[in-house]
Amino acid sequence: MGTNLSAGIMSAKAAPSDLAQRIMSRTGKGCANAAILMLADGTVFYGRACGAAGTACGEVCFNTSLEGYFEVLTDPSYAGQIVTMTYPQIGNYGIDPDDVQSAYPGSTERGAATPALRGMIVHDMCHTPSNWRSSISLPEYLKDNGIVAVEGVDTRALVRHLRDHGAQQGIISTEVFDLTELEEKLAEAPALVGENLVKTVSCADEYSYAAADLPAAHAFADAAPAPAKYRVVVYDCGIKRGILEGLVRVGCELTVVPWNTPASHVLEMNPDGVFLSNGPGDPDAVEETYAQVQQLIGKVPLFGICLGHQMISLACGAKMEKLKFGHRGGNQPVMNLISHRVEITAQNHGFGLVFPSLGKLIPELSGGETEHPADGDLRVWAQRGIAPVVQNERFGRIRLTHINLNDGTAEGIQLLDSPAFSVQYHPEAAPGPTDAHYLFTAFARLMDGDVDYLDIDISKDRLAGWVFDSEDASATVKTQA
Repeated sequence: MGTNLSAGIMSAKAAPSDLAQRIMSRTGKGCANAAILMLADGTVFYGRACGAAGTACGEVCFNTSLEGYFEVLTDPSYAGQIVTMTYPQIGNYGIDPDDVQSAYPGSTERGAATPALRGMIVHDMCHTPSNWRSSISLPEYLKDNGIVAVEGVDTRALVRHLRDHGAQQGIISTEVFDLTELEEKLAEAPALVGENLVKTVSCADEYSYAAADLPAAHAFADAAPAPAKYRVVVYDCGIKRGILEGLVRVGCELTVVPWNTPASHVLEMNPDGVFLSNGPGDPDAVEETYAQVQQLIGKVPLFGICLGHQMISLACGAKMEKLKFGHRGGNQPVMNLISHRVEITAQNHGFGLVFPSLGKLIPELSGGETEHPADGDLRVWAQRGIAPVVQNERFGRIRLTHINLNDGTAEGIQLLDSPAFSVQYHPEAAPGPTDAHYLFTAFARLMDGDVDYLDIDISKDRLAGWVFDSEDASATVKTQA
């Protein structure tokens, strides 16, 4: 029926002795109920409950970020998933609501988000955080928001299993421990592939977002935004607040619209540009969005990230593939084939673009090559220092601009005959590194009509959004504190 790979964890059916309860009650963790994780292939892990009581099903995946668990927790792109954090201890700096990334439907007000993910798995949950910004512990937050979570799991063994066998459906529970019953519940749960999760996390109505909406609590670190110059329509497929902030900081006034807003309505707004956001799940299931994108390409400057990148790709007629275990974390190396610089990036996606499906190579723009790499590994282009270009049947020439150096998958494209580009990763550093901050600047330059909008000094731009880059940074920090 499966193997318990969490050595040393007691059987979930066994009640702790009176002595064990007295000992645990005097620790920072206190007494905890048993919890269980079962994967679709029958593998079983036992642990302790550290969130809300209940049972949850979803795709079990893992995130390798060393920090930023709250941003991960409130990222709408995790809808339908049970997230395993690979860093050993989670929750040690608590929760500050100012860092929330989602305004999920059902919240009482925009900014008071309800997490979209199904559950969380950690090795060691910190119940007593230490941080001047923390207002509540992570376990308390999970309980308040109805998120089932498990600690005490050997997350190294779990992650190795997922890497070897692929991300898969799973079920976690603090109330059901019969393996047959868990197996039945898991079999009844909907699969991630083919399910449109975007409609569950998008906004219901249009709303605006401008400089006045930036969180004042972040002013001690963030530089003042650029003066408003561009009117941008944002397709909300599950957008993170950090991305809205990144757009505002380069001078955009935003109108955020639902995921299925008709292209005709967007064009009636006469925007300077359109942004396509991140979002959860299977991109092929979000036809209502990429059908609109197909009508927008060539008519208005476009910038897409993550699911937005997939929407532009699908609008061009490309194919998507489900990655074995996805890219999730803040340490993914990406080569920019235009600047030949490597960016350490934050990512969260389980599907990717099959670049050859966009069209045949144009030899004179691809170093004389006429065939795509037979093994599908795009790192050959980094080795040759070439950003290859294909001829697309719908929109002309499309250039491969970014590749993942871990597995050779596509990470970014640029339409050469229409003002549009996209990347598979997240530039807003919430959480993660700031190497990709330049992409917001690139979008502004695209809207200005700059043909070399991607030719940016990444090392300088990555510091542009912080007060720490200015000569009077220390004085600014003192004043704002």
